[in-house]
Amino acid sequence: MTLQALPARLSTQDADFEARFQARLHWSGDTDAAIEQRTADILADVRARGDVAVLEYTARFDGLQAASLQDLELPATELQAAFEALPHDQRTALNAAAQRVRIYHEAQKRACGESWSYRDEDGSLLGQKVTPLDRVGIYVPGGKAAYPSSVLMNAIPAQVAGVQNIIMVVPTPRGEKNNLVLAAAYVAGVHRVFTIGGAQAVAALAYGTATIAAVDKITGPGNAYVASAKRRVFGQVGIDMIAGPSEILVLADGSTPPDWVAMDLFSQAEHDELAQSILLSPDAAYIEAVQTEINRLLPQMPRAAIIAKSLNDRGALILTRSMEEACALSNRIAPEHLEISSSEPHRWEPLLNHAGAIFLGAYTSESLGDYCAGPNHVLPTSGTARFSSPLGVYDFQKRSSLIEVSAAGAQTLGRVASVLAHGEGLQAHARAAEMRLNAADTAKGRA
Repeated sequence: MTLQALPARLSTQDADFEARFQARLHWSGDTDAAIEQRTADILADVRARGDVAVLEYTARFDGLQAASLQDLELPATELQAAFEALPHDQRTALNAAAQRVRIYHEAQKRACGESWSYRDEDGSLLGQKVTPLDRVGIYVPGGKAAYPSSVLMNAIPAQVAGVQNIIMVVPTPRGEKNNLVLAAAYVAGVHRVFTIGGAQAVAALAYGTATIAAVDKITGPGNAYVASAKRRVFGQVGIDMIAGPSEILVLADGSTPPDWVAMDLFSQAEHDELAQSILLSPDAAYIEAVQTEINRLLPQMPRAAIIAKSLNDRGALILTRSMEEACALSNRIAPEHLEISSSEPHRWEPLLNHAGAIFLGAYTSESLGDYCAGPNHVLPTSGTARFSSPLGVYDFQKRSSLIEVSAAGAQTLGRVASVLAHGEGLQAHARAAEMRLNAADTAKGRA
């Protein structure tokens, strides 16, 4: 039987559009109760038994035996050797991607990651001190699901931020290592790499063991157990986000070759069956042309079955009344990846407020952002772009407020604070402020 990909066909003019639109967007992030319980048990066990528990779970789940956790740490020389063993084209591409990612995040640090201060009219200093986190843990999928790009996108912003201890964990089922992943760790400046994975690796990073020091934040993608573990350790450590299925939304005015757009829709659908690919366009003939290209190109795809399942279950080709209406719908969806596939992308970009990353123009395929454009590819999903941002340098920094009140400033601010503190019934707060007032007021307050 011939495989078919038939995304839902919707029109904003249909009477039942809203109901069908909401049904297509719906995705349940609820996790399996058995996974949640198993994850909780693993976290508790690692917290209690440390290295021993991590070793047992690594042997059980990854088939990797080791006498100690130190035996599962890869020396820096092995990372360098992995890089040097790559074919020339892979070394060149990895270096080029890393350089672009680093340049972008260095610019990001200059824009929003520097300390600042000023003095007011009374000579008081007010400002913000920005400092890097001490230790960060990066989770990287391993085995067959190997993503060197994820290493670059997680480690380089941390390095640019100034993090001095970047610890990477990567499962290596049955000892299967991926040279590109290890090479990416070398290029990105990762400090330590342990070949462990799953909820037990998250627990080791969050709670610390005899071998692995507890980190301040954990970033990086993983399976359902990893996502559940990250959710559970949040508060003990920071996390980047809980990611849902990958998404792409293409706004098209009909000027881009339809096979380009069809392939862009495939680029997310091939991730997994739950990924979502949506096209919004006011041109009915163009939507039909994209569907024709979907039918033509699908048999050429190695992951055709996954693409077809994704498009059939969650994909949509939506006819809108106008590009303005398409932009309004896009803001409601708040997609992870948003392509403005238009001859006038800068005309529509100001109308778009909610997206993880915005790709402007026909030549800007989402896949370039995944690998080498420069901005981070770790993006908010499932509508969370309404209130969340891409992973960046700022995720590996923290901010402390700086306050130095002058003697003159204390006379003004002390009276303001005193009134407000008395109003809140916090007398010690008020007295602390009043004691800094002029000598006569202070003496009176102590009498």
